[in-house]
Amino acid sequence: MAANAVTSTDVARLAGVSRATVSFVLNNTQTHRVSESTRTRVQEAARQLGYVPHAAARTLRAGHSNLVLIPASVSAVGHLVSAWLDALHGELEQRGYTAVLHAGRYADASAGARAWAELRPAAVLALDGDRLTAQAVQVLRRAGVGAVLALAAHPVEGVHALPFDHARIGEIAAEHLVARGRRRIGVIMPRERGLETFARPRLEGARAVASRSTATVTEVPMEYTRASASELAAAWGDLGLDGVFAYNDEYAALLLHALQGAGLTVPGDVAVVGADDLVTATLQDPPLTTVRLPFIPPALVADIIDAQINGTDVPDAPTAEAVLVPRASS
Repeated sequence: MAANAVTSTDVARLAGVSRATVSFVLNNTQTHRVSESTRTRVQEAARQLGYVPHAAARTLRAGHSNLVLIPASVSAVGHLVSAWLDALHGELEQRGYTAVLHAGRYADASAGARAWAELRPAAVLALDGDRLTAQAVQVLRRAGVGAVLALAAHPVEGVHALPFDHARIGEIAAEHLVARGRRRIGVIMPRERGLETFARPRLEGARAVASRSTATVTEVPMEYTRASASELAAAWGDLGLDGVFAYNDEYAALLLHALQGAGLTVPGDVAVVGADDLVTATLQDPPLTTVRLPFIPPALVADIIDAQINGTDVPDAPTAEAVLVPRASS
């Protein structure tokens, strides 16, 4: 039989204070002054009893939680984004917030916003911000969400946009391939859940470049598996492609090895370009040409979130441009 949960009443009894004082101490309420000795006594009692404050009750009292909700499919969080999110988690934690990835999948932005709003987060940071709509933002605001931010190429009413243009990434990769004389360009479209939101604009960026030249762009589906890459490489001759933008460095490296395994040379037969500029890009043979992405420093993002929630001056986010890092694979 499960033991009864430890409550704030138990902590108050052991510390010899009121439940209100326990609440003030453990919720770090700044509007009520508590002596340092009392604060220490409450914290020690909570530690001895293993008491953890009830997040739902705290949310009910405050009207919002300390959660920063980050909607993103787990499969969409590659190495680069994962490292960035990890740093952001740390920065938010220092400011009293808890970052939570929300991996739900919704047909439209409003449906997603309703699901996010049910958790009453303090802030929402959308990694695929170009999908947000004014209606979705209204749902969040009416639920008391204090800050709505998005990595986005275009402004959305009610959203603090952090500049990030996936289409430009595709443009840079395609411009480079065209400049190297490639005219039949493939763009890898990952089959993994959640990635199309990011991959589709990159494909459209490449197509925009092709429309201004004599090049053609072909959409090429691929799973992030050795079997899928090998199957694609075996059929490469039928596709007739002489260049490929492989979504990111991870897909590019996998495809590069599969192409070489099928007897094709890189860049002789096929020029390969990735994105992210991962450390492993330099370790490939040949080293991968890539597009370095313009992520905003996590500390600045955390400052922007905190300022929006507290109604203070919001720092400006710098405009950063994705840049090509040419190497031997192209």
